Order: sequence, then C-alpha cells, then structure tokens
Amino acid sequence: MKATKTVKIAKLDIGISDKDRAAIAQGLSGLLADSYTLYLMTHNFHWNVTGPQFNSLHLMFMGQYTEQWNALDLIAERIRALGHPAPGTYKEFVKLASIREVEGQPKAMDMVRHLVAAQEATARTARKLFPLIEKANDQPTADLLTQRIEVHEKTAWMLRSLLEE
Repeated sequence: MKATKTVKIAKLDIGISDKDRAAIAQGLSGLLADSYTLYLMTHNFHWNVTGPQFNSLHLMFMGQYTEQWNALDLIAERIRALGHPAPGTYKEFVKLASIREVEGQPKAMDMVRHLVAAQEATARTARKLFPLIEKANDQPTADLLTQRIEVHEKTAWMLRSLLEE
C-alpha cells in the first residue's frame, strides 16, 4: 500500500491579524444570529398572519424572508473566510442574538411592529462592527455590512409605513 503524502496548509494570512479576525468573526456571529432570528420570525408571521391585510402582508413577508434567507449564507461564508466556524444551531443563535423570539401569534399589525423592531436591531448589530472593521482594514466585511444595513433600514421604513394612520 502506498503511503499518502501529508500536505501542510499554510497559516491564514489575508492581511488582517488573528486577533482582529477573531473579533470580526465574533461580531459577524452576532449578526448571523440576529439575521437568523429575524428570518425565522418573518417566516413564522408569513405562515400565520390573518386579517384584512392577509394577502399583502403574506406576500410582503415572503419577499422579506426570502431575502433574509439568502443573506444568511453571505454572512456565514464571510465568517468562514476569516478562518472561524460559523454558528449554526438554535442554541448558539439564542445565546448570540439581540432579538428575542415572539411568543404566540400576534395580530397582524403587532407582527409588523415586531418586525420593525427586529429589522432595526439587526441594523444596529451590523453597524456596531464598523469601528473594528475600519481599524482592521477589512473592506469585504465593510461591504457586506453596508449592504445588510441598507436592506434592514429600508425594510424597517416600509414596515413602519404600514403603521402610520
């Protein structure tokens, strides 16, 4: 039997220190947890919304959770590119998230209120990382965060508009 040759993988060196990569990955893990919690909340509300605005909210929530689902992969892959494991369990997400689950089935406009708060919380979580990523000169993470903040702020505005009389 032929012996297999062991290939030594070089240490990750992308121009960001190990310490900064770890801190950025930790911050992104919080963003991933908030994003997953927001995704789950939005999908739950999509399934369970009732009332006179059922059709419009059902469709709106579907568009939102679909966008959020796609963003989860981008955030997790950035954590991996920084050389760290991405959290991927409910237990980890509950521990890391700033957003708390909504109990029961709220009325339609209460769902909207919960989603406004969760969208804004997710934007705040992303925004908190900017001082660290600017110090580390981490443009890919800055780009990702800018895109996520834009989506969350715009979505919060659109949802908030439904609450105006």
